[in-house]
This record gives sequence, structure tokens and C-alpha cells, in this order.
Amino acid sequence: MTGLLRGRAVHSLPLLLLPAFVAWGQTKAVTLPAGTPLPVRIVGHLPMRAGETVRAELIYPVYIDNQIALREKTALLGTVTELHANQTQRVHARINGDFTPFHTPVVRFSQIVLDNGMAIPLEAGAATDGAPLLRLTAPAPRKGGFVHKQWDAGMQILHDQIGVFTAPNKGDRLLQLVYHQLPYHPERIEDGTAWTIETVEPVTVPVQLSQPPAATASATTTDAGRPTWMIDAYLRDQLSSASAKPGQPVQAIVSEPVYNRDHTIAIPQGAVLMGAVTQARPARCFARAGALAFDFKQIVLPGGQTQNVQSALTGADAASSANLAMDSEGKVQPKPQDKIVVPLLLALLATRPLDEDGGLQAGRNFVGANGFGLAGNLIALATGSAKVSAGVGAYGTAVSLYRRWIAHGNEVTFVKDTRLALEATPRNASILRP
Repeated sequence: MTGLLRGRAVHSLPLLLLPAFVAWGQTKAVTLPAGTPLPVRIVGHLPMRAGETVRAELIYPVYIDNQIALREKTALLGTVTELHANQTQRVHARINGDFTPFHTPVVRFSQIVLDNGMAIPLEAGAATDGAPLLRLTAPAPRKGGFVHKQWDAGMQILHDQIGVFTAPNKGDRLLQLVYHQLPYHPERIEDGTAWTIETVEPVTVPVQLSQPPAATASATTTDAGRPTWMIDAYLRDQLSSASAKPGQPVQAIVSEPVYNRDHTIAIPQGAVLMGAVTQARPARCFARAGALAFDFKQIVLPGGQTQNVQSALTGADAASSANLAMDSEGKVQPKPQDKIVVPLLLALLATRPLDEDGGLQAGRNFVGANGFGLAGNLIALATGSAKVSAGVGAYGTAVSLYRRWIAHGNEVTFVKDTRLALEATPRNASILRP
């Protein structure tokens, strides 16, 4: 009898599992169209070599038709396919006595790996020119005149310099600082290196459970009773202070739906923000940096309905190596450099080999020969000449002065698909309804 029951149970097992298989087969799916931006970044350092496997995570969720298609931190797998020579970095490094043949990796991502382990094939464009991201945010408006602003800028420079020794991961940062004093050192792809790739072919993925509107609501109300929308969007085309002109059109695509307080959609994903450049100043010689500002005046729904808005740029993703900053009005420009302390310190050290008061000559030579990395210090020790050591120090001082006072300033560049954060308020009584 027991055997009979066991046999019936075994034969009935497929019938019990059938609804689950049917449900799995009927799981809803969405399709990411070609051209969908996927912002990703790696976690941990990777060797700089062709053939290296790259595992990255989505920085932000991906929405299609106002529902989550891919969650934040969804994994993507790829491979370093090529290493391109980074000529700009090589030139700057060799001036400082670092002869490492720096490269820029080219990564091809080929798979999306969901939380349940399902791997979905991906056809995407090559990921190049990656860099760790810095989230620019607009600070509160600063009070005071010119002197007060210059004081604030100086304090910010001091804070950034102290941060090298106090911010998290300071041990690794100091080790890399020592490495860059060597004539040659290993390369790596830095932790947090980010790229925004675009799908080349449509990708079908199962629908992810969407968050309830209450959790993603991003609209508040002004004193006048009008809604204020916090919008995330991707810049449609590259924008640079080197070529932009005031009045030049700017467009961005809303990346996530914006909800009203009653959980209805105020602005759907895929809506287009229309705006223009308000200020553009190209970089010039004598270290005069570029500046860039823009805003958006209109929102266009996928169906064509429009809404005039007043907006302000409150945040943007930028490569940390660009060393940019945003002011309270949304204008972006490179952070000011320390133009006095560093060159003055190098100049004082360069005179040490010629100072005959106290200390060993070899020690004074080693201390004074700055500006050409460890190679300059070794040259000073090998020659034992105070004049050679002072000459190496003078070279370092001259390089520092040139970069801070004479060289062409840095431009402000937002690449295509840069993630923007905006605060927008409707300018008339009509409110968008998708």
C-alpha cells in the first residue's frame, strides 16, 4: 500500500509542478530598446591587461515604460578587449620622471546577470575613457563679497589637501602616491571606474518588481502650492565649454518616473527636457579654466504634450579626475588650484643643496632634488653635486609654476549620457498629466 501511494505521488509530481512552469513561461518581459544607457562601475581594483574579466554593477536602476527593467547593482560581465595608449597621461607623467606606459582599457560588456543568476546576452557599445565618478552637488548660496568668496575657495583647497591624508582609503592613496614617484610601476583599473554604455540591439528582460509609488515619490509643494519635481535625466549629447555657445539647445531624457503625492505619475520616464546653454567660457592660457552653465525650460511628454518649467541643476556625475565643482547657481568649472603654496615650497626646498649650514650634503641634495620623482633624488645622490641637485629642484619648481600659472586651463566637459539631477517647477497653471 505504501509503495502504491509512493508511486502515485511520484507520478503526480509533474502535475504539481506544472503551474509553476506555466507561470515561469508566462512571466512578463520588457525590452530595452537600442540606445538605452546603462551606467556601470566596478567594485575593487583590476589589473590593466587585455583579456581581464570585468564585473560591474549598475549605478542606477533602468526604467522602461515607467517600470523597473533592471535594478540598481544588477551585475554586468565583460572583458578588456584592448589597451589604448594614453598619450596625455604619458606626457604628464614623463615630465615628472614617471616612465610607465599608461593605457586606457576598452571593455566590452556581453552579459547581464540578474539576481536569480539568469544571464542575458547583451550587445552594447565599447566602454572607453572610464574614470571613478564624483557626484557634483550645488551648495547653499554663499554670502559675502569677493574677499569672503576667495577665503572660502582657499579653505576648500586646504580641506581637499587634508582629505588626502584623512579621507577613507588613505593608505591606498598614499601607496599610489609613492608608486608615482617611481620611474615605473604597475598599472591598474581603479576601484569605482565607471562607464555609461548604450545597448546596440534590443534586450528583453523579465519585469522586475517595481517599487510602490510612495517609495519613489519625488514631488514636493512650494509655498505657492505648485509642485516641485526632482528629476533625474541623461544628457542626450556631449556638452563642452570649449565649443558650447550661449543659447545652444540642450536636451536630456528623463531616466526615472516622477510621482505626485497621490502616487500618480507626474513626469514619465522617457520625457524630454528642452533647454539651452546659459553661460559658456572656453579655457584659455595662463591657467584660465573654462566654465559651463545650462538650464531647461520645457518638458515634452512621449505623446507630445509640453509643460513650461523653471529648473535648476542641482547635481551631475563627472569624472573625479576632471576635478570639477558646481556653484549654487548650477555653474560648473574646475576647482581652483593652489597657485602659491606648492610652488613656494618647491622653491624653498630647491635652495637647500646650496645651503651650507647644518646637515649632511647628501641629505640636503636628496631633499632639494624634487620635481622629477625618485629618479631626480637618485641623480642628486649619485652626482653628489649641490648645483645638480638645486637644478633638479628648480626644474620641479618651474614645472609647478607653468602648470598653475601659464599652461592652458582645463575645460568643463559633460559626455553623452551624463546623469543630471534637476529641480523643476511648472511656470503656469496647467500641470502635466501623461
